[in-house]
Amino acid sequence: MHNAAVPELAHTHARPAHWAATAVATAAVVALAGFLTPDPAKASQSPSGHGAPLTTTAAPDPGAVTFPLDCAGLGTVVEQKASGDLDGDGAPETVAIVHCDAGGGTPPSGVYVLTRPASKGAPPRLVATLVDPKDRKTVTGLTVREGAVAATLLGYSSDDVPRYAPDVRQDIKWRWQHGKFIRTTGAEAIGA
Repeated sequence: MHNAAVPELAHTHARPAHWAATAVATAAVVALAGFLTPDPAKASQSPSGHGAPLTTTAAPDPGAVTFPLDCAGLGTVVEQKASGDLDGDGAPETVAIVHCDAGGGTPPSGVYVLTRPASKGAPPRLVATLVDPKDRKTVTGLTVREGAVAATLLGYSSDDVPRYAPDVRQDIKWRWQHGKFIRTTGAEAIGA
């Protein structure tokens, strides 16, 4: 078997000059990064340059909340969640579709708005109920965009309609105005 001799490469033997050059190059990169960071006054602006500032605050976690559902000990399921700044304060809220963990069938949904905790270490606060499970609706298609919550409510025209086949559909949108959520429906909700 033939062993080929591998020539020694200059860069495989680090010398003090090599380490000094590496330290100078690293310091230059760090200094350049400091010059390239945005101005603090502009760093908090929204992408369009106006409106609500961007935030690094985490959206409230619906898994940390006890929802006001009477589930007879079955527990709850967060079916869907969406987050965004709904009230223009720069901090995100979370909207959650929640229902009882029935294991089967179509349990009615509740739609809840959560905001940051009142104090550090506390769970998020439930600040609004947009759809009450007592209304016997199923909620789908939840989105939060441009400060508005949109969803589709599925329901029943009578008690004779099977629970697995809702026959009434309604597009809904909620927007925070004058200290409360204002609800719009139908074409108004789609265009709002």
